[in-house]
Amino acid sequence: MSAPPRTTHPGATGARLPDTQQGMRRRNLARVMHTVAAHGPLSRASVASRIGLTRAAVSTLVDELVRSELLEELGPERPGRVGRPGSALAVSARGPVGIGAEVGVDRLSVCAVDLRGDVRARAQRQVGNRGRAPGPVLTDLASLIREITQDAEREGLRPAGLAVAVPGLVARDSQTVVRAPNLDWHHTDIGPLLASDLPLTVDNEANFGALAELWLGDGAPDDFLHVSAEIGIGAALVVDGMLLRGSRGFAGELGHVPVRPDGPRCACGGRGCLERYAGEEAVLRAAGLPPGPDRVSLLVERAIAGDEGVLGALRDAGTAMGIALTGAVNLLDPRTIVLGGALSRLAPWLLPCLEGELGQRIAGPGCAVAVSRLGAEGPLLGAAHAVVRAVLDDPAGVA
Repeated sequence: MSAPPRTTHPGATGARLPDTQQGMRRRNLARVMHTVAAHGPLSRASVASRIGLTRAAVSTLVDELVRSELLEELGPERPGRVGRPGSALAVSARGPVGIGAEVGVDRLSVCAVDLRGDVRARAQRQVGNRGRAPGPVLTDLASLIREITQDAEREGLRPAGLAVAVPGLVARDSQTVVRAPNLDWHHTDIGPLLASDLPLTVDNEANFGALAELWLGDGAPDDFLHVSAEIGIGAALVVDGMLLRGSRGFAGELGHVPVRPDGPRCACGGRGCLERYAGEEAVLRAAGLPPGPDRVSLLVERAIAGDEGVLGALRDAGTAMGIALTGAVNLLDPRTIVLGGALSRLAPWLLPCLEGELGQRIAGPGCAVAVSRLGAEGPLLGAAHAVVRAVLDDPAGVA
């Protein structure tokens, strides 16, 4: 079983429920769900002790959650406890699942994650999406979503919602991709084109990658700057366990920070952007290697073999990333930088120059750099877990 989503506090990802009797009941249902998800299996008495409600109140809430297939009873608690054993409660392996999807430059991916955090179904299609109109891309994605939804339903699971990660700017509280330079999409409303019956959330892939790191990462702090580096390079800042989106939802466009203002033209319209020096295609180009279906594996293979062209390109990429990140660290003061995305596999060769630039340029006492174990999986898992978190935050909404 996968680790359950990391808990900040109930309601951290959703709207605050009203201060009414009904709102209080919904908040208490969420408190029970989060407690069992983070610490279960637990008896009703243990849940009551942890959240400060009476056993009778918790029992009523638990009965409702069991009927809705959000919790399940596993039988008597383990032996050795004093007194009459209670029935152990766990988050259900049936019931709702979160559907996550990702539109990449060269692939489409979809997965279903249950309330325990386990991936129950997954599909991926390698396809070149750069330059394709949004309609055909989203038609292909909808086909994969239907496939995964049907796989989940055959296991007795029901989709609770859909979250889609895209490599571009997404207007806050909307489903509109304002601009995705590496796809050449502009002002694209995902909802009508995807035509899904599920509740839909659309967000930047770096944001979902950062949320995955927060919920699933190995001891990630509550304050960190997550860098999602593949063909494009995005970033997301987490402060006190909350994602900082910016006033319009456009925060984190690290890949379009200029590191050499007189450098080559970028797809965004600027010059000398970080992506032109540290994105996958830029590193391949600098190393004299052709693009291919598994670019990062090729770079890793050549780097291990000591290919000087590849090693030089990775050193230059690390230097460029260090320069761009210096500005972010000096401005935002994150506790840690987490390197994610596909390029996290190249960390052994990127980090020496990246950390060297940070060490020379940061005005403060320094900033730790860590490598995500989620890698390229982060955005897709973050999208699916965002739906799961919404269920934990308001279980009454899916009952």
